[in-house]
Amino acid sequence: MQEQNTEPVVSSSRLWERGEDFAREHVQRFIQALLEEEVTALVGRATSARRTAVDAPPGYRNGPGKPRRLALTIGTITVCRPRVRGLAERFVSRVLPLFQRRTKQVGELLPRCYLHGLALGDFEWALRGLLGDAAPLSPASLMRLKAQWQLDDEAWKQPRLDDLDVVSGGADGLYGKAGLEDSKAALLVMIGALTDGRKVVLAVESGQRESKESWGAVLRDLRTRGLKPWRCTIADGHLGIWAALGEQQPTAAEQRCGNHRIVNVLDAMPKKVQPEARTLVTAMPYAETQSACER
Repeated sequence: MQEQNTEPVVSSSRLWERGEDFAREHVQRFIQALLEEEVTALVGRATSARRTAVDAPPGYRNGPGKPRRLALTIGTITVCRPRVRGLAERFVSRVLPLFQRRTKQVGELLPRCYLHGLALGDFEWALRGLLGDAAPLSPASLMRLKAQWQLDDEAWKQPRLDDLDVVSGGADGLYGKAGLEDSKAALLVMIGALTDGRKVVLAVESGQRESKESWGAVLRDLRTRGLKPWRCTIADGHLGIWAALGEQQPTAAEQRCGNHRIVNVLDAMPKKVQPEARTLVTAMPYAETQSACER
């Protein structure tokens, strides 16, 4: 008589519902195994194995440390870093460094959420929905992260620019989703084209696109940091940079941004002809002669 399988049959829908839990559990076991293997390689013997060789590596296991929560993009896991005693220097895990609470990918997610308009008061609620209720996040930790971003931004603005030989500068004002004010500030961006063909970001500051004062502050900061005047500036026709340049670099050439000009031309055409017109108009700047461009 054939034996019947008495194991419970789990429906595919239930397996699918537990898919993320299943992945987190396996990742948690994998990282815990990596931590144990790291200590095994350090002390030269497995768990519970005695030290036999005279010249065996120093150190011995001292039980597991406190449970640590680690936020991943698939959720939050809990692991215990093994403790080691008898070493000349303090053991610092390369798998899970001290004070590590989130992966690099989760750290990169936080400023992206902020820039896309998520208010700081909603961060914890939104991220716990993504990372789980055990995610090691708090309003205080988010404020510390924001303060660190601001310090990083200030440090990026400090280097001198005396060695840059800028031929032309491109300027534009970009509106992001961050901020809840009625009149949002734009990101005033300047990119420089160097004599060797490279392009470098010169400035990223908040301000008003049409404000002469905002763009004037950007230009003064670049000059204070040692940047020499460039020959030509390329920008949209409605930016306040033209008035600021008229005061600070009156002899520099001015050129209308080709991309903005193309967009303006297409906006004046019926929508049904815009796809074909875009192909033709975008090819014009690359024509070899003026007559070919006009054709």
